[in-house]
Amino acid sequence: MRFHEVRRRSRKKKWKWMPLLIPGTIIAIALFFYIVNMRLTPIYVQYAEVQTQKIAAHVISKAINSRTADVLDINEIIVNIPDDSGMVTTKFNTEIISRAMAEIHSLVEAHLEQAEAGNLDMLPMQEDIEYDPQKMESHGGVVFFVPIGQATNIPMLGNLGPKIPIRFHVIGDVSATVETDIREFGINNAYVEVNIALKVNVQIIVPLATRKSVIEQKIPVAIGLIRGTVPHIYNRGEGSTPSLEIPVPLPEAQ
Repeated sequence: MRFHEVRRRSRKKKWKWMPLLIPGTIIAIALFFYIVNMRLTPIYVQYAEVQTQKIAAHVISKAINSRTADVLDINEIIVNIPDDSGMVTTKFNTEIISRAMAEIHSLVEAHLEQAEAGNLDMLPMQEDIEYDPQKMESHGGVVFFVPIGQATNIPMLGNLGPKIPIRFHVIGDVSATVETDIREFGINNAYVEVNIALKVNVQIIVPLATRKSVIEQKIPVAIGLIRGTVPHIYNRGEGSTPSLEIPVPLPEAQ
């Protein structure tokens, strides 16, 4: 009798703790996954930012390749304006540059909108990236999945494991500005570049985190040499002795 009573009491104690054991186990498992995910979140965000840069750069390059105009020679957008004293002022043709900037701006915005709407033709096809066209069409933004082994750079997992959903979308309008780069080239020549600098603000969303990033890219509009007249005497710097003399007769004084 005593033996049966002890067994009954032990069973009652076990069943007494069961209502607490099940919720405690669920909470412990959820807490474990939350801690692991929080520690891996910076890795997700960094990987997502790299992939976002690649995808956005591909979309922008595709937009630039669809332009009707090619890169111009710098002399095609230069205007020489003489003044009353006989001096000539060299200026850029702002109308051509503004037209090129407007074309590039509209093309990039259109291609990014198509990519966010789920047009896979605008996006790079890579083996380690799987897009979700349905979510892209319904919610907007570029949505793709990356295996956890790929994001964490664990070769043993490879393309196995759960896939991380990553989403990014453009914030605001694409900004475009004109930048010029002028460098001395040879004697009285200048190497000139006129570029359109694009800035695209995007928001990257991964599980439990979000980050804003800026994608920058330069598109050349015109490149070339501006050739000046060769001087009779060439100095390397102000105050230095002439390092090169060209045997050309000097103009006679009037």
